[in-house]
Amino acid sequence: MNVLAASLLALALALALAGCASYDGRGLQAGSSRVADVTRIMGEPALRWTDPDGGETLAYPRGPAGYHTYFVRLDRSGVLVSSANVLEPQQFARLREGMTQDEVLRVVGPPFPGWTQYFKARDELVWEWRWCDDFGEAARFNVLFDGTSGRLRSTANLSERQALAFGRGDRRNWCSR
Repeated sequence: MNVLAASLLALALALALAGCASYDGRGLQAGSSRVADVTRIMGEPALRWTDPDGGETLAYPRGPAGYHTYFVRLDRSGVLVSSANVLEPQQFARLREGMTQDEVLRVVGPPFPGWTQYFKARDELVWEWRWCDDFGEAARFNVLFDGTSGRLRSTANLSERQALAFGRGDRRNWCSR
């Protein structure tokens, strides 16, 4: 088998496996879908935690190429309450100076690990998410933590066009919400 044929076979297999999981949970119904339905349709979550009311939240990041992180909320009996993309301005606005890393994860979900950076000179840890901004343009949202305390210092947001260095940002990348 030549390299091209092997590559095409690998791509076809990846697409077939990807077809087993739904990107956004399409087909799930609030009030009737159960946790088993969610994991069958969306796959295993990247994170899950118990909420104060006894329910559970499942986090489904769809990056780095995707623009969404879906939080699926279940009641204490495992029935779907809601599903929503949390990479949105109203969620970013909930982030406050002094929040812990765990608190940030419960607002916007996990960042893409390949984009996490530590800057020794500033003792600063930066997490980054790709999202689709209000103008329909691909953007990057950053949360900057104090490296010693692990507490949120500040946030930053730039369109990819502004954020990409060395002339790579001279064109717009459009996305849809």
